Amino acid sequence: MARSWRTAFFLLGLLPLLLTACGTAPGKAIATNTAAAGSLTITDFAGREINFAGTPQHIVALGNGETEIIYALGGTLAGRPTATVPVSLKAAEGAMQIGSAHEIDLEKLAYLKADAVLGNERMNAKDIPAVEGIGARMVLTRADSVDDIKQQILLFGQMLGKEQKAEQLVSGIESGIQERQVQLKGPKPRVLLVYGAPGTYMAALPSSLGGNLLELAGGANIAAEYPALQGYPQYAALNPERVVEANPQFILIMTHGNAEEAQRGFEQEMRQNAAWSSLDAVVHNRVSVLPSELFGTNPGTRVTEALQLLTDLFAGTKTQ
Repeated sequence: MARSWRTAFFLLGLLPLLLTACGTAPGKAIATNTAAAGSLTITDFAGREINFAGTPQHIVALGNGETEIIYALGGTLAGRPTATVPVSLKAAEGAMQIGSAHEIDLEKLAYLKADAVLGNERMNAKDIPAVEGIGARMVLTRADSVDDIKQQILLFGQMLGKEQKAEQLVSGIESGIQERQVQLKGPKPRVLLVYGAPGTYMAALPSSLGGNLLELAGGANIAAEYPALQGYPQYAALNPERVVEANPQFILIMTHGNAEEAQRGFEQEMRQNAAWSSLDAVVHNRVSVLPSELFGTNPGTRVTEALQLLTDLFAGTKTQ
């Protein structure tokens, strides 16, 4: 009975957030949790009701952000994303590497007897039949904004029976954002936020997580009006002429790969325009690669660290 009352009060408190989300973004996740005779039902970001016999015991995450959130909630993983570099989250080192959202190792999922697989709404919808064919349930989420990350935390908290901890983590993120808003003073610096690797670069739009963080940190995204790419709607094609015209004061690069190679490759492409060397960002040496663990992927509950980094970076910028 006590647990039912706690659940009821939690859902009542969450209702305004859900109504806001549904009103501003059709199809946004409605994180619900119902329990009957020990069973568990949640609704993921794709609006799918997912039933579990109880709290999942063998959870597999296909992304770094989902991994970080599960451990921040006090949970553990049976499987984690395959990494080519040492795992930054030491607690996850013992989890088996099972591929990524781009390519899942189904044999390893079966070996782990996975009961919950945390995937990406866009990339892994196609994998639902294969994953659920081996007895696991796919839980789809996304992280295109800070609000998305907060909803991920609430949803995973419900899945793990860690609702109170999830609320605390979300409250901490909201407090961190409010604190940084107080720091914002003066005109907004003009910023180009780039995502990619040598040979492929895109401008991050406000609808991306990086673009959302840029605006929360007080920056003005020069690519805000660029047309979205069909296959990657949170990003736009780079246009050197438009970049030169906007004259950004900061050019920040997000990448999964080698930071130096990413920056070198981007600058080589941009130098095809003779006016590149006259950009404010170039003149003042403000072209740099952001930490991959905070910007190359979903940082989970560390999103406030990413926001603080940008806030500090923009602080004191003299705008024209």
